[in-house]
Amino acid sequence: MKRFIFALAIFGCIFTANAQEVETTQETKNVSSPSKGDYFDGLTRPVTFNRMIPPYVLEITFNKTVHIIFPAAIRYVDLGSADLLAAKADGAENVLRVKAALRDFSTESNLAVITEDGAYYTFNVKYADEPVKLSIEMTDFIHDGEAVNRPNNAMEIYMRELGSESPLLVKLIMKSIYKNNDREIKHIGSKRFGIQYTLKGVYTHNGLLYFHMQLKNSSNVPFDVDYITFKIVDKKVAKRTAIQEQVIMPLRAYNNLTTIGGKKTERCVFTLPKFTIPDDKILVIIINEKEGGRNQSFMVENADLVRAKVINELKTK
Repeated sequence: MKRFIFALAIFGCIFTANAQEVETTQETKNVSSPSKGDYFDGLTRPVTFNRMIPPYVLEITFNKTVHIIFPAAIRYVDLGSADLLAAKADGAENVLRVKAALRDFSTESNLAVITEDGAYYTFNVKYADEPVKLSIEMTDFIHDGEAVNRPNNAMEIYMRELGSESPLLVKLIMKSIYKNNDREIKHIGSKRFGIQYTLKGVYTHNGLLYFHMQLKNSSNVPFDVDYITFKIVDKKVAKRTAIQEQVIMPLRAYNNLTTIGGKKTERCVFTLPKFTIPDDKILVIIINEKEGGRNQSFMVENADLVRAKVINELKTK
């Protein structure tokens, strides 16, 4: 009887040890085996190819720099690995320079860029001893999705300062105002020293304001723009140095003025956040000449601002 009980005890120990070993092996397998992407916890569905933005192919090397020129200023850059080096070119907001951090890296990486107009670009990057394309120009993504490698359903990136408005639509609105060149306002402007600075129209769309302005140089001396300022000041000190003033920073500019040659006329469109002017204040728009004295300024009242024309359709052609 004792021998029988002893045999049962040994059998129980062996069974328990085997069970623990199997359980440990199973746990090790579960921990060490990476997921293949077929199963996830919770309710999921696979990402289909019509949801994917196909990447461009980009070859880089160690001894040469690849430059990518975008149609708008660069706001965001992400590198897939430390094998890549990328930075905006000095003095240029829309040029990205990319090169390899080491020679002959074998693993393919990727690069993503978001520009100020809300466009998203993605690249698959690999090493090449002699890349053929060292200077690449990206074009605007205003197309039907067939001419270039981008799907019709690709979504735009929205910028915080523009609220719920699409950056691409803001650009199209400014372009439309500039090309149509309508004169909605005829009584606001300034003219001195052969320089005429006028406000041609104020427009509104989806909570943003658009100011269409013109600068005419009737003299033979070029006018170099130093800066343009939008500020709200008290009416009583609008013509003198303002003690209290609120500066309104433009969000976007189309055909931003830098130099107006002699006997030339130039126009620009600025996008500003929505604002109104209190009764005891006024909006002053100032353009200063660089190293010169032909500065111009004019005033806009709240009555002019609230009559801003609503944009219902675009005419860009």
